[in-house]
Amino acid sequence: MNNTVVRSLSGLVFLLIMIGSILIGPAAYAAVMIFIIAVVMYEYLEISLSGSFRLARNLALLTGISLFVLLFLNAGFGMPLHFLLLVTIPMASMYFSMLWSRDAEAYPRNQYLSGSLIYTALPFALTNLIVFDAQGNFNGSTLLFFFVILWVSDVGAYVFGMLFGQKNGHKLFPSISPKKSWEGFFGGLFCAVLFGVIIYFTGLSQFSILHTLVITLIINLSSVLGDLIESQFKRNFGVKDSGSLMPGHGGLLDRFDGALTSFPLAIAYIKLLSLF
Repeated sequence: MNNTVVRSLSGLVFLLIMIGSILIGPAAYAAVMIFIIAVVMYEYLEISLSGSFRLARNLALLTGISLFVLLFLNAGFGMPLHFLLLVTIPMASMYFSMLWSRDAEAYPRNQYLSGSLIYTALPFALTNLIVFDAQGNFNGSTLLFFFVILWVSDVGAYVFGMLFGQKNGHKLFPSISPKKSWEGFFGGLFCAVLFGVIIYFTGLSQFSILHTLVITLIINLSSVLGDLIESQFKRNFGVKDSGSLMPGHGGLLDRFDGALTSFPLAIAYIKLLSLF
């Protein structure tokens, strides 16, 4: 089957799952997010640590999932905030387990265990802060807004890059990602802002037009950096794709690299300004 067709079908299934889980309700949202955290963390640790620290890696996965679940219960069901401290149990166990590890050559890379929690698990756990209101009512419209801007930015950058940046374009960051161009960057930015305006006037955004556009810019600009960060990470380990779960796309880490940097910043903007 043609690679473009495979990529399109794979992307369509991905979109339906993500949008469906957000619209159906908290149980579906939580189930999909836990799956994403587990897979993205696994791919990150498989690249960085390969076969080393297997027990510690499993405990890191447990820590990341626990962080999401505890924030989910706190934001949505009123669980007291101090119960979040329970996440320290699997996290401490992760470090304790390395005392019995025989992977001496891998010890200089054991910081990737902590990195997996901060870089891959925390951003998804923080989405609980925008899908539940102060009374614990679930509303996924803001998270859907985030994803729409992220996806539109990616598609816009790809289309404009192919049309104007592939042959005679200006390279964005050739040492990390030779195919990315400034033409693609500005194309993605244009599409993101356009859809930010559309999202505001269709009512998907609950913020003012100014805040909607600021959030749009935060997601667009920081997702580009997130993409480059993940590309650099893979390049350091000589890896082309983070996985093969999504035919034509690679792994889930490849699909969510922009979200890992942009969503926490957008959430911080919303919460620090008390917009939600």
